[in-house]
Amino acid sequence: MPSTEDRRFAVLQAIVSDYVSTHEPVGSKALVDRHHLGVSSATVRNDMAVLEAEGYIRQPHTSSGRVPTDKGYRQFVDRLAEIKPLSSGERRAIMEFLEGGVDLDDVLRRAVRLLAQLTRQVAVLQYPTLTSSKVRHIEVVPLNPARLLLVVIMDTGRVDQRIVELGDVINDEQVSRLRSLLGAALEGKHLSAASVAVVELANQVQHELRDPVVRSATVLVETLVERSEDRLVLGGTSNLTANAADFGGSPDAMLQVLEALEEQVVVLKLLAAAQKPGMVTVRIGEELEDEQIRATSVVSTGYGTAGLSFGGVGVLGPTRMDYPWAIAAVSAVARYVGEVLSAR
Repeated sequence: MPSTEDRRFAVLQAIVSDYVSTHEPVGSKALVDRHHLGVSSATVRNDMAVLEAEGYIRQPHTSSGRVPTDKGYRQFVDRLAEIKPLSSGERRAIMEFLEGGVDLDDVLRRAVRLLAQLTRQVAVLQYPTLTSSKVRHIEVVPLNPARLLLVVIMDTGRVDQRIVELGDVINDEQVSRLRSLLGAALEGKHLSAASVAVVELANQVQHELRDPVVRSATVLVETLVERSEDRLVLGGTSNLTANAADFGGSPDAMLQVLEALEEQVVVLKLLAAAQKPGMVTVRIGEELEDEQIRATSVVSTGYGTAGLSFGGVGVLGPTRMDYPWAIAAVSAVARYVGEVLSAR
């Protein structure tokens, strides 16, 4: 026989499930009719009274059923026995869709669009952070005898292009040597180490190539160190309006969430705190520090390789969320976007 605590959690679980699917307060009769709880209606009513007294559910209106509170959702999430698995077909479709991206920007846009469609929430994804990146390859392309194009390719799939204006002309043989020097100094290094290496190279190179190396190093240091990469890709913001009733019908509450998404700083902080690939974090309502988004929940994780996080990814939506499915979808998209970028 289940313990009283387990039975009451089963009642809470049923209330959460019904409320998420119907958006209607749940009564004891509906619970008995829809769920095989194995107890009488009187026991269910008593369990609901205890759950309400303990703050897990509330009655929005007199004579109505009950709805979960933030505390109730937290208890439900913390005791999830299993996450809804994605089918092999769903997993294959995600991978194929992401692999179709032509470059980093396209892969990330595809990822948020897909995640928003899967969950019907707002999908958010942080651009790969430069601090976690390594230089995979550097290419030097002569545009004319006194101007070069530097192409820096990161292991996250990120590509930066910079123009170098030379003080004098250089020939093809010198361009080839410059390419070899820069490649040997930078490729395979994390960006912090690469920025140091390129400065050291400028101090060590022979006189003939000193000026091109110094000018290239100046441009590269700006690319590797000084550029701010904190920005988000968003998808599915229209899903907020589709769930307007979840914000109490208050335009102000939804407007605050939209403003937070537009400003990005609040959401970036949340994603930055949940960047470990494979570990999903769920923050519900009042657990969110910023007042602008306290009417929402955020399900997030990191994406990247086994030993390196590129950034954070997640969904934001009303607390009336299908948490098992949201967790499964966020986990799957994070895993596959990390695999796609790592393979490029």
